[in-house]
Amino acid sequence: MQRDPRRYKDFEFNLRELAGSMGDFGTLFPLAVGLIAVNRMDPVALFVMLGLTNIATGLVYRLPMPVEPKKVVSVAAIAQGWSPSLVAASGMGLGITWFILVLSGLMRRIVAITPVYLIRGIQLALGITLGLQAVEMAMPEPWWGLLAIGIIVLLRNNRWAPASIVIMGLGVLLMALRGELLPNLTFSLALPRFQVPRLGDVWQSMVLAGFAQIPLTLTNAVLATATMIRDLFPDKEVGEERLMVNMGVMNVASSLFGGMPMCHGSGGLAGQYYFGARTGGTNILEGLIEVALGVFLGRSLLGILSAFPMPLIGGMMLMVGVQFVGPVVRLRGWPLAVALLTAGLSVVTNMAIGFIVGLGAAHGLRWLAGRGMLPGRSEGV
Repeated sequence: MQRDPRRYKDFEFNLRELAGSMGDFGTLFPLAVGLIAVNRMDPVALFVMLGLTNIATGLVYRLPMPVEPKKVVSVAAIAQGWSPSLVAASGMGLGITWFILVLSGLMRRIVAITPVYLIRGIQLALGITLGLQAVEMAMPEPWWGLLAIGIIVLLRNNRWAPASIVIMGLGVLLMALRGELLPNLTFSLALPRFQVPRLGDVWQSMVLAGFAQIPLTLTNAVLATATMIRDLFPDKEVGEERLMVNMGVMNVASSLFGGMPMCHGSGGLAGQYYFGARTGGTNILEGLIEVALGVFLGRSLLGILSAFPMPLIGGMMLMVGVQFVGPVVRLRGWPLAVALLTAGLSVVTNMAIGFIVGLGAAHGLRWLAGRGMLPGRSEGV
């Protein structure tokens, strides 16, 4: 992804930042709908805690930092029909896990042995995954996905009519024309309730999916996100351990009010940056919108999100996924082979296997190169 060389303030509140905040909706919408519809999670708790986390994250980091559902746990919860308390408890279990990894020093060791070109492979896998999901989302009405791509090409850098805002507005208009907006609109006033997860639920959620979530979070939410921040914001220092501590805090806090498990993500950061996000104002604006939706429209959110034309979101996701190809194309020699191996295995199996096999290949090839049996690592890797 191409870095914007212009300098920005820590916080800006304008159409560009608002447009950027919508760049990660492709991940949020489907999982939020599933957790509310299938698992009967309280939409008030889900959106208010998500919004407060976004606001806090923007204030702390002062740059775009996506907050999104944890994919492995969320998909497992939807597929297996978890109770709302079990979903919330998974955030407590994972939050405590992130604290343990940082305090034990294990996170620092993982970062030390992971080469950058391996992370490029993880990022490429994310791009491919986003592209495949985008095509799947657009298939029911592909013309809307193509229209979204056309709008992005024409308006992505437009100061007065940013592409993502135009696409969201078009989606709301389509809902209204189809008669799916007003019937689903119900105003109410509600706040999330304090609740302490049961220890049994915490352990059960970790066994069912929490432990499987750990490798994906380490690769995508921590290693890949930290690398992308260094690429896009070289003057901002956000290390892997800081990201993990932040995710620990936000998951423990969310679980105490019935919220969903959350994480950062390099795919979300790419989406926000692509559509204009440059400052912490992006998170604050998104957070304020999510808190307002939860407090005033919480009971309506399932119907509204379910009716939104998802092919439009698919078009946005496809354009974001393409941005992950560039960093890998610049690699040469065996680092490129490691990146492609990691990406391929991550897509075909999962990111945990891709990461482990790629890490082994990287260190094996580095050992051979160190003994003159392979060309040395190329510059710029």
